[in-house]
Amino acid sequence: MLTHQPVRLFHLPFSFMLPQKVAVERGYFREEGIAVDLVERDRRDVEVKYIPAEETLTGDYDVDLYPICKWESIRRTWDMDDGRIVANGTFANLPYTVFTRPDSAIESPADLENVPVGVNRRTGQEYTARKALEDHVPPDEIDLVGCGMPTDRLQALHDGRVDAVTLIDPHSTLADHLGFRRLLEYDNHMGIVGSDDIDRDLLAAFLRAYECAVADINANPDAFRETYLEMLEAEESMAPELFDEVDVETVRKEITVPRFGVPVPVDRETLDEHLAWMQARGLIDEKAAIDDIVAPL
Repeated sequence: MLTHQPVRLFHLPFSFMLPQKVAVERGYFREEGIAVDLVERDRRDVEVKYIPAEETLTGDYDVDLYPICKWESIRRTWDMDDGRIVANGTFANLPYTVFTRPDSAIESPADLENVPVGVNRRTGQEYTARKALEDHVPPDEIDLVGCGMPTDRLQALHDGRVDAVTLIDPHSTLADHLGFRRLLEYDNHMGIVGSDDIDRDLLAAFLRAYECAVADINANPDAFRETYLEMLEAEESMAPELFDEVDVETVRKEITVPRFGVPVPVDRETLDEHLAWMQARGLIDEKAAIDDIVAPL
């Protein structure tokens, strides 16, 4: 049992990361002997994405653990030497959805050939979206455009600056109420990156605490609705004109808390396959090596 092991844990205020916050609030990390300092950024200070593109979390922010898209975890650990991957998984039953406007001539994912699709770059979305679109569109004909945060992407679609965007709940439900059409769904895969101070015992304690929070949420999801919807409320202040077009209370009532899963210790073989996929498309240095990306726990 650890004894008050200090851990600075970066928190993404997105729907799929709810268990992390619940584990802090309900004391599950503390019960495992981990003294967690939850590192959060104020939404008003975030223009493009929560994880800074030019600063390292393990270095500049002195963070011990941070969640991020699995593909971006590969790129970030190699290109920026920002820690090593310690865990991964599909953290929640929350697929990404590609939306288009109701009056668009786009009828299926195959129609997205050479069509700008709005994503948030340097978060991993350009990788997950590209991988999903490759099942329908030739790789060389995929056109991904950086449009920023979820509300920014929705605004870009609303204003006609792009013809399609990727979204995840609660913004997917908001997009439904704004009249946008769903074209494609694909899974959201996450990773957890740790600093050099994360050892096997600390990771195991972290995952046990996380599992306790997941069990609580899955057993009584309605008890966590208000916390789950906090992100939507924060986004409302950033783009009030979007929210003026819908009955926000109706949107809130329709949103359900998803079923969550627990991250597992890093799957080295699968990540090596992802790395090879990225290298084949010129998305990462061909010299990138899995030994420099995955933590040797």
